[in-house]
Amino acid sequence: MKLTRRQFLKAGTAGVGGFTVFHTLGWRSSPGTSHKASALKNKISETTTICPYDASGCGFIAAVEADGMLKIEGDPDHPINRGAACAKGASLAQLHQVDGKINPRRLQNPLYRPPGGRDWEVLSWDEAIDRIARRIKDTRDNNWTASDGEGYVVNRTEGIASVGGAALDNEECYLLVKALRALGLVYVEHQARI
Repeated sequence: MKLTRRQFLKAGTAGVGGFTVFHTLGWRSSPGTSHKASALKNKISETTTICPYDASGCGFIAAVEADGMLKIEGDPDHPINRGAACAKGASLAQLHQVDGKINPRRLQNPLYRPPGGRDWEVLSWDEAIDRIARRIKDTRDNNWTASDGEGYVVNRTEGIASVGGAALDNEECYLLVKALRALGLVYVEHQARI
């Protein structure tokens, strides 16, 4: 049977019109039932994220509720992975939950082991950040070079180096390098070039 364009448009319009009439009149597939929206206990939201494992920058969609992450899946609209996930990316949810429970191996607080110590101490996030900032400042001040041997102003420190990771995207690398150069670091490298 050959169908002309005009016949196709007429049939399509009739089909949409019929559906609209049935829907407006309240036609249901099974009489006597009503479809009410059920209230959710916890508000669920979706957010996009980037895989932290390698430099590919694959995108994922994470479904999150108040109690934690429900699921994570590849983002079909992401230009890099288009919804696919490698073995590492597919296991992203295990960073947070295993078998529906919070992963017992996931660290919740920073740990610190003093020089020569054998046991780890649990620190608060504020205490850990303060210690890191203090050590960076002390190392920078103790190794600061204002001018070189010929009298040229260099304003640098050679006592600190930085090695970036593959999970950093271009924007994060840009901001990191700006911050490190502002501190006077000379040795700034990235693991992808080593």
